[in-house]
Amino acid sequence: TRVLVYHDMEGLTGQSDPKTFRFAHTDRYAVGRTYLTGDVNAVVAGLFEGGADEVHIVDGHGSGNPEPDLLLEDLDPRAELVSRDAVFDAYVDLIEPGLYDAVAVVGMHAKTGSGGFASHTFTLGIDILFNDMSVTETEIVGYSWGRVGVPVIFASGDDRLALDLAGPMPWVEFVTVKTATSASTADPRPVDEARVELTATARRAMENYRNASSMRLEEPIQAVLHAVPPADLSMLDGVPGIKYRDQRVSFQASDFREAYDGLIELVTVARGGYSVVLSEVARGMSGEGLDLAYSDALFDRWLDFESGRWLPPELSPPSGPRTYHGFR
Repeated sequence: TRVLVYHDMEGLTGQSDPKTFRFAHTDRYAVGRTYLTGDVNAVVAGLFEGGADEVHIVDGHGSGNPEPDLLLEDLDPRAELVSRDAVFDAYVDLIEPGLYDAVAVVGMHAKTGSGGFASHTFTLGIDILFNDMSVTETEIVGYSWGRVGVPVIFASGDDRLALDLAGPMPWVEFVTVKTATSASTADPRPVDEARVELTATARRAMENYRNASSMRLEEPIQAVLHAVPPADLSMLDGVPGIKYRDQRVSFQASDFREAYDGLIELVTVARGGYSVVLSEVARGMSGEGLDLAYSDALFDRWLDFESGRWLPPELSPPSGPRTYHGFR
């Protein structure tokens, strides 16, 4: 029996500081890595106790660290980290019939608008809907693996994620490791107590994995991307062929993969709204001088390209082999 474990980094035991899942904040991120590795080890232990023969782990977070978020030197040696030589999307590019028997998710967060700790969906300011249902990332994993009949059997995170999943995924064995008090604060349970429950619950999930349900969406799928601050989709208002209304763009897809790929492209557009925050920061740091420098640099790039004085640099092959562990 082979199990795939996705880890995120916002729903960890002991965690109440958003900087612990951000690679840019080196000291606090280092603490977050210890939280993460401890939680993953607790779940891995339970899965093996419950009868798993193999446990593989994949990064579902994407902190920006070119190395794994997990502390590999402290990881349970029985577990194997999934890696590839090329960039891959952990949510959709690993799906293969017969490859895994069950999926578990660790350290997950609630969806955008839920009031959970660090609640979001895929990235900042994004809400994703399938067939009029707002979904969490855990459900995205479930729908993706459901295409080949593989169920999500275990999840851990805060109390708001527990509420998010209670309706659509009632069979999932869930461990609440903290209570969210806002998007940036939480009351964590005692770490040792929560880890004992992580192991016991993962064991139970593994023992009963054949009773879990795989998830399927009715097709064709009505997909919607809803942007909230700091994201923005208003630049698509009035574009022919685009169904836009009130920060929402919708389209019909024939299957899950088509829906997912379309939504990810829209996420790229919605992230354009982040530039508003950048402008606010720039004004606050250096006033109008920085704004002018940015404006001049932008115009110089345009004029130099139009005049043939500048060309985009050619992409050079990497200097050596690189390993990818999941999300960028």
